[in-house]
Amino acid sequence: MSKAKKSLVCWALLSPFLVVVLFPYATMLSTSLKQKDEIFTFHRTWLPREFYLGNFAELIFEKGFGRALANSLAISIGATVLSLAVAIPAAYALTRMRVPAKGVLTNYLLITQMISPIVLIIGLFRMFAYFGLVNSLLSVIIAHSAFFMAFAVWMLQSYFATISKDLEEAAWIDGAGRFSAFIRVFLPLCLPGIAVTAIFTFVNSWNEYAMSLTLLRQVSQQTAPVQIAFLTGTLYQIEWHLIMAATLLASVPVAIVFATIQRYLIGGMALGGVK
Repeated sequence: MSKAKKSLVCWALLSPFLVVVLFPYATMLSTSLKQKDEIFTFHRTWLPREFYLGNFAELIFEKGFGRALANSLAISIGATVLSLAVAIPAAYALTRMRVPAKGVLTNYLLITQMISPIVLIIGLFRMFAYFGLVNSLLSVIIAHSAFFMAFAVWMLQSYFATISKDLEEAAWIDGAGRFSAFIRVFLPLCLPGIAVTAIFTFVNSWNEYAMSLTLLRQVSQQTAPVQIAFLTGTLYQIEWHLIMAATLLASVPVAIVFATIQRYLIGGMALGGVK
């Protein structure tokens, strides 16, 4: 069987799964472009009568969803950067240096991920209230980075262990110090693992709801998931046209971040193969 026929067969077998994956996004896009009275009409169709952008304008200018997107973006980027800033050196130390009870520490990091964030909500709120950080985006950034940092360390440690020490030792022989070898030799080879960890941290921070709802009490500081949840809790009816428009807008930054980091992921894999 030729390569083209194999590709057609693979696409034919995967097409049902592709439809299942894309169906919710198609529904979301179609509903977000419809007017309110067009959604539940008897002769409703998939395609809107006209591409109505008023739902997005109402969300951004009247409901304040643009500020919520900005808050979510600031929190997710801050949590990702802070988590990686701590996780990368910690994972490097666990794989390249002698750390007492390293196995126990690694298992402990994994066990902490079995605890639900809901269990920690009251303790986190009291702690941040004591330091005067309630109603501050910084509190959510710290909470998210602290909760996702353990898995980031565990994940990066597993990836760093696959990198050969010979390259670093060769750099040391050429006169490079440990820090210089870490920056110039080790980190470029670890870009795929770092990219995957960054995506995981960003997406989980972007979608997190309970901590953001508890620590941010003002409407102007709400995140996108919190505002979307509030849109579903109206007194009289659910405004599906606004909910779908908000969900579509909330999906765009995650897709952009994933597409951007994916280039570095592929580049890091190619760089590692050159050696």
